[in-house]
Amino acid sequence: HLSYSLSGCAIIRPPRDGGIRYRGLTQEQVKILPVDYEIEYICRGSRIIVGPKVRKCLPNGTWTDMNQLSRCCRCPCCPKKLYIGALFPMSGGWPGGQACLPAMALDLVNNRTDILPDYELELIHYDSMCDPGEATKLLYDLLYTEPIKIVLMPGCSSVSTLVAEAARMWNLIVFSYGSSSPALSNRQRFPTFFRTHPSATLHNPTRVRLFQKWGWTKIATIQQTTEVFTSTLDDLEERVKEAGIEISVRQSFLTDPAVAVKNLKRQDARIIVGLFYETEARKVFCEVFKEKLYGKKYVWFLIGWYADNWFKIKDPAINCTVENMTEAVEGHVTTEIVMLNPETVRGASNLTSQEFLAQLMSRLGGKNPEETGGFQEAPLAYDAVWALALALNKTVAPLRAKGWALEDFNYNNKEITAEIYRALNTSSFEGVSGHVVFDAQGSRMAWTLIEQLQGGSYKKIGYYDSTKGNLSWYGNDKWIGLGPPADQTKVIEEFRYLSQKLFVSVSVFAGLGILLGIVCLSFNIYNSSVRYIQNSQPYLNNMTAVGCVLALAAVFPLGIDGLHIQRSQFPVVCQFRLWLLGLGFSLAYGSMFTKIWWVHTVFTKKDEKKEKRKHLEPWKLYATVAVLLAIDVLSLLIWQIVDPLHITVEKFTKEAPKEDLDVLIQPLLEHCSSEKMNTWLGNVFIFFAKNNMFALCLGFFLAQFLNEVLITGVLCFALNCSTVLCMITAPVTMILSSQQDASFAFASLAIIFSVYITLVVLFVPKIRRLITRGEWQSEQQDTLKTGSSTNNNDEEKSRQLERENRELQKIIQEKEERVTELRSQLAERQALRSRRRPSVQNQNQNHSVPSSQAEPPNYCPATDKQSLPPSFSNSSNLYQGEGKLSRNNCHNSRLPLLYK
Repeated sequence: HLSYSLSGCAIIRPPRDGGIRYRGLTQEQVKILPVDYEIEYICRGSRIIVGPKVRKCLPNGTWTDMNQLSRCCRCPCCPKKLYIGALFPMSGGWPGGQACLPAMALDLVNNRTDILPDYELELIHYDSMCDPGEATKLLYDLLYTEPIKIVLMPGCSSVSTLVAEAARMWNLIVFSYGSSSPALSNRQRFPTFFRTHPSATLHNPTRVRLFQKWGWTKIATIQQTTEVFTSTLDDLEERVKEAGIEISVRQSFLTDPAVAVKNLKRQDARIIVGLFYETEARKVFCEVFKEKLYGKKYVWFLIGWYADNWFKIKDPAINCTVENMTEAVEGHVTTEIVMLNPETVRGASNLTSQEFLAQLMSRLGGKNPEETGGFQEAPLAYDAVWALALALNKTVAPLRAKGWALEDFNYNNKEITAEIYRALNTSSFEGVSGHVVFDAQGSRMAWTLIEQLQGGSYKKIGYYDSTKGNLSWYGNDKWIGLGPPADQTKVIEEFRYLSQKLFVSVSVFAGLGILLGIVCLSFNIYNSSVRYIQNSQPYLNNMTAVGCVLALAAVFPLGIDGLHIQRSQFPVVCQFRLWLLGLGFSLAYGSMFTKIWWVHTVFTKKDEKKEKRKHLEPWKLYATVAVLLAIDVLSLLIWQIVDPLHITVEKFTKEAPKEDLDVLIQPLLEHCSSEKMNTWLGNVFIFFAKNNMFALCLGFFLAQFLNEVLITGVLCFALNCSTVLCMITAPVTMILSSQQDASFAFASLAIIFSVYITLVVLFVPKIRRLITRGEWQSEQQDTLKTGSSTNNNDEEKSRQLERENRELQKIIQEKEERVTELRSQLAERQALRSRRRPSVQNQNQNHSVPSSQAEPPNYCPATDKQSLPPSFSNSSNLYQGEGKLSRNNCHNSRLPLLYK
């Protein structure tokens, strides 16, 4: 029976055979008790209280635990005790027992008459210091010291691994409230293990989802070398691999993280997942501060079950101040299992999550929760006690049916252990940490809380339900920079293009060269009937002019790059470059080579074959050019079929921009290339160079005999092409291929220079001669009646001169014989005269003989046969003979007579 008032609680009746102790007051003095006032039940004699012993006045005028009856029982009805052996980490890497031990609140379970009414749970606990070595010693004490423990409850993962693996030998159920190691989910290794703390792998789906949300594809990890973190990281590696995310750096340490942190800095790690205990976390971030591995470029992901002020706790193991640590940890993200039900729901313990926190704070005696280890895991410890109590309560009836009871448990009784296992495996209830249910591996299923350290305190930024893949995002995440940092130094690809000023300048020169080539071609065609033009084979000169124009046209596609056309059109431009330059070079060079070759064949025949010289038909010249052109076309076709040109992109060393940006510039340059580009180019250039050198040698040989403008032009062109284009331009262009401006300038200017030299040497002298001498086409119309070529006229004239030479030799020989005959007759006459005169006169006559022997007036003495050439093989010999006649003072008037 109960009455209440707005200002407090009315007095309550005591249990039968018992009374109420009013602290500081008597019953006569009190009618209405104030809020938060506590009363205590007491029993008479040897009776003891079963149920709530202390009740507290609530603000709503009710007393606590009114749904649970309190009664005074004699000893025969005293509950039987069930002992729980616990290893709480009160110190060490994770001092979670500091808050979890008070949170157990076994008295609340024992006071419930509907749960284990005949039993009372009692906790026997030790400090494991989260050390497996220490835990081994304590486990031995628990097992081999009375009383028998029905359940073992370790805290941290390293200790749970040891206890759960050994518990099977004693048929003990192991129930943990703070173990997160994924390795503990192995049912074959740990067959009797359960935990209200979800596996650490439950963090990994949340981490992967956040990586995807913020667009990160490259992360780094650093872990403490323990099994819980190693197995967690192995699971994370599998999950990020499935999501297409790369772990670029993976570092680990045992006690000193200095080297591992330096490696992260050296390898430019940006998004870093840290897996270590709280004490090691302070060491890590002290090194992080020293290495400046924090700020707007970095994001750290940590475990969320550290104390809220873990980075402010003074630690003699580090030499960083609180300010240093606060600066280093700012902005990091934590993922933690939802350990406190966000909804106001009364569960199996008849407490809401907020009421539980209020009771926990009172049990902590005013300690700062941020400085109390395990405060966040306290709801899990509280629900672990209730899960165990409900499971044990569920086994009472099945065991009674089999003739067993919980107090009959011993380390050899597998039946009782099996019943407890089945009860825990099917547990499902609402606790202060949320809905409590276990999977097939005995691990708790729960949501994940996402928090970020903002301004020195943690702020909730979202929740993630891994079972449904649902991310609840608050949108209050804050970053030091403009937004989430990049997972690596952002590389911006930037294509290098040809300087447009250079391209325009060279194009102007190329255009003027094309105009010059067209002018020369037009001039040559218009004056093709002039004798002087015909002497130089105008059709071959036309081919040279066309080849020069094609070579100059190749300059334009050489300067076209991705700035002017689309990437898909670039291979077409590559083909234009190759074919224009190749065909132009073949036409220009082929016509020059043909001239040299045929002139060589004409003027280097032996004397005995002079009579057999035949008329040189023009088709032979054109056929030679066609063969050279066909070889070039065939070579280019084979190249394009076997190894076609395509676009390749060359990457250069990354460059840092002048601005303070977290980016690098990746210069790129497009090239026309093929798989065996150097081999093809080498073969082509070797072929051209070899022919050029051959033509050059022929030209020098012919220059000893002829001094004509034609040979001079050919020599200049051949020398220029062989040295500049093939021997210098090709290799230098290959070397400078990475420098687009220099490569283009060198190649294009070499082409322009060669073409200009060729056009000027080949055509300008003809134009100049026709202008200065007036030898225009109209003046030569009457002399070109036969329509034969200039070369044919020259050969006919040469043959006529040879015939005249032979006739002159015969005439001279006849005249010499006649002169000899006349001299002999004169000598005989003189001899007869000398016999008739006296001796004195004879002597005088003999002295006058030389003067009387003067030659006739028109006599020309015969020269020695050795002074005359044996034959006049060419026009130059004929001229030489004329020179010798004049030097012997022969009267030139005799020559027309000799010709006749």
